[in-house]
Amino acid sequence: MRMTDLLQKKRDGGVLTGEEIRWMIEGYTKGEIPDYQMSAMCMAIYFRGMDRDETYALTMAMLDSGDKIDLSSISGVKADKHSTGGVGDKTSLLLCPMVAACGVKMAKLSGRGLGHTGGTIDKLESFPGFSVEMSEEAFIRQVNEVGFAIAGQTAELCPADKKLYALRDVTATVASLPLIVSSILCKKLAVGADVIVLDVKCGSGAFMHTEEDAFALARALVDVGRWAGRKVVAVVTDMDEPLGATVGNAIEVREALATLRGEYRGELMELCLVLGTQILRESGVAPDDETAKKMLEHAVESGAALEKFAAFVKAQGGDPAAVYDPDKLPLAPVRKDVLAEAAGYVKGIQAEDVGLVSMRLGGGRASKEDTIDLGVGVALYKKVGQPVAAGEKLGTVFAETEAAAEEAAKQLRACYEIVSEKVVRAPFVKGVVK
Repeated sequence: MRMTDLLQKKRDGGVLTGEEIRWMIEGYTKGEIPDYQMSAMCMAIYFRGMDRDETYALTMAMLDSGDKIDLSSISGVKADKHSTGGVGDKTSLLLCPMVAACGVKMAKLSGRGLGHTGGTIDKLESFPGFSVEMSEEAFIRQVNEVGFAIAGQTAELCPADKKLYALRDVTATVASLPLIVSSILCKKLAVGADVIVLDVKCGSGAFMHTEEDAFALARALVDVGRWAGRKVVAVVTDMDEPLGATVGNAIEVREALATLRGEYRGELMELCLVLGTQILRESGVAPDDETAKKMLEHAVESGAALEKFAAFVKAQGGDPAAVYDPDKLPLAPVRKDVLAEAAGYVKGIQAEDVGLVSMRLGGGRASKEDTIDLGVGVALYKKVGQPVAAGEKLGTVFAETEAAAEEAAKQLRACYEIVSEKVVRAPFVKGVVK
């Protein structure tokens, strides 16, 4: 078998066999196939695509390139969740304790943020002493004892994906449906959960800008995941504006804790209820959506979900007191309010641009080597569809210096589009793919 033959085959629109794909991924992982040839293959796939059999074969070859986590010693049903990335997305901080309080174990590996999207791991490190580094044995033990664990991804899981993604990032081939599907699912399958729920974002702040593209990705993820023998459901949700009321790290944790205390009932809680409902139903814990939703709401109203979160923070070395007293979390000292210049209605908030405001303040990374400032970020007081009066607060910037706050405030104001006519907000949840 020769790589040049496979390149020509895919370039001309041919279908690669499972054996050819496995040989290619094994060779690339071992360094036997050079970057320039794999770059050419990524570009050929970008233009020619892959059918479902090819995408499944690519996913399984990448899955088999490294270690897998055996969750069989965890009692009960194990679930996992993945988001395709967004601005202000702190869903895992709520969803995991809510689901765990209902009796389903959540075993989750998460990554760090890069660019305008935040990482769950960075947010959790806002808790003093919190550690995301765990052995597989400790990970499994915590899921059994607490009900869930969130740890950092390891190099041993799917090394082919890590190597291939870095190549796609510099060859303009990230936005390829089969390459996205295989990248997401190989890591989810490697963790070994029985049930996988996927939050597929669409809109200006998402990777998939249109609903059509988002649903195509959702269907492909569900099809390949179920072919692999897992219960997979995808939910397509809006990312035309930031999720929730905050963007940053510790400031997002504060919002998540307030939501777990029942203080907010916006789209963040709506998303957690929809995702959690899919998990409870697919796990067999709830017979239908209505029952599942009531179970999740009770977990919040009773305080059980918040207690689960405190136990989780303590188990991973963090200070659980900060769960009940968020003032123990870092917050930048300089605050600058952003005021509306005219009355009207919020038509849009550029999600990606808001994420970039936070990143430039130090809340995100332009490169993997950058250090995160956990205390900076922005709070949003007005969302799409809401009325606003002239001089009313649109948001607040939290920065380390006056100069940084002043510049960020100007940038945040530019993210808002305010019009004189009433605005009807589109549905947040676009649909569920099973």
